[in-house]
Parts: sequence; C-alpha cells; structure tokens
Amino acid sequence: MSLKKSILLICVILLVDQISKVYIKTHFKLQENIEIFSWFQIYFIENDGMAWGTKISDFTSFISDRSAKIILTVFRIVAIFGIGYWLVQATKKQNPKVLILAIALIFAGALGNIIDSVFYGVLFDDSFNQVAQFLPETGGYDSLLHGKVVDMLYFPLIEIDLPEWFPFYAGKRFNFFEPVFNIADVAISTGFFMLIVFNKKAFPKSNS
Repeated sequence: MSLKKSILLICVILLVDQISKVYIKTHFKLQENIEIFSWFQIYFIENDGMAWGTKISDFTSFISDRSAKIILTVFRIVAIFGIGYWLVQATKKQNPKVLILAIALIFAGALGNIIDSVFYGVLFDDSFNQVAQFLPETGGYDSLLHGKVVDMLYFPLIEIDLPEWFPFYAGKRFNFFEPVFNIADVAISTGFFMLIVFNKKAFPKSNS
C-alpha cells in the first residue's frame, strides 16, 4: 500500500468523521438522541477526557481538570507525529499492506479526535440546553486546546435489570454496549484490532 493511497484513506476518514461531528454539533443539543433502531441510537455527548470517559485528573490529585486537558491534548499531538513518522517509514520500507492500513486507520482516527480537542472550543459555542452555532459572534465555549470530542454512535444492544441475587450488581440496570463513540474511534479500534489479529502478517519475522 503506497503513501498516496494511505493519505487518501486518511482524508476520506477525516472527512466523514468531521462532517458527522459538525452536523451533530450544529443540529443536536447535548444528550439529545434519536432512535434509529432498537439497538442503535444517535446520542450526542461530549468527552473531554481519555478513553471510556477517564480523566487524567482522576489519577492525580495535584492537577486541575484544565491542566489535565492540556496535557492530554499535547500528548495526543506528540503521538500523532510519531504515528505519522511510523506510517511514512512503513511505506518507504514496503512493509506488509495490513500494517500500513492499520497505521493509516489509527493515524486518521487519532487526528480526527485531535481536531476536536484543539479547535472545537473556539469554533463552536456551548451545546448545553441549546444547539451550538459554528463561529458564534460571542466566541466559542472555551479556548484553544480545551475543545471536547464529539461522540454520537450508541449501540444499546442489551438492556436488562439484573436480579437481586446477581453478585456485585444486584438489581442494577445492565447495558451492553454502553460506550458512545464516533467515526474516529471506530478507525482507531479497527487499526488496533488488525494489528492484534493479523500480527504475524503485519510483523513477519525475517529469514535471519
């Protein structure tokens, strides 16, 4: 897989990801949802932390949420440069297609979420109890590097009330699959999944 094809794939994923996010941001209020099927909803939330809603500040008592957000965003930016370098080197060395494809997917997904984190705070106003506007006259909801990642894909495949005898979660509502995510997350997860499943093809051992 050539570098040009990889860049084309990245551009397509970024375009779909950002179009979906901008549409949701400018047409939905925060936590507004539309049921497409019983097992699939468009459900608008924003995530300003790490994966699965975790925040850096959850692990450190000496840092504020805003400082944690900057650290996370800067880390993502540094990581994207590393992934980009890996992709260029993989194509130059003509590494297996499955490896190049996986790296391209991870790069596209990571860059898609970085765009939210870096720019959305200044490009949109708040979505709480209102539909956000793009480039509002009063300014965005936050400063550069403090944007929130837009998520909207929700698959509540199984929703049941657990019985009282069930250990640890007695009587509680069980929801599978609970996380809400976006196109960029799908690209990242697919890339990592490919590296795990096709590990031997992605990293073949040399004859030596």
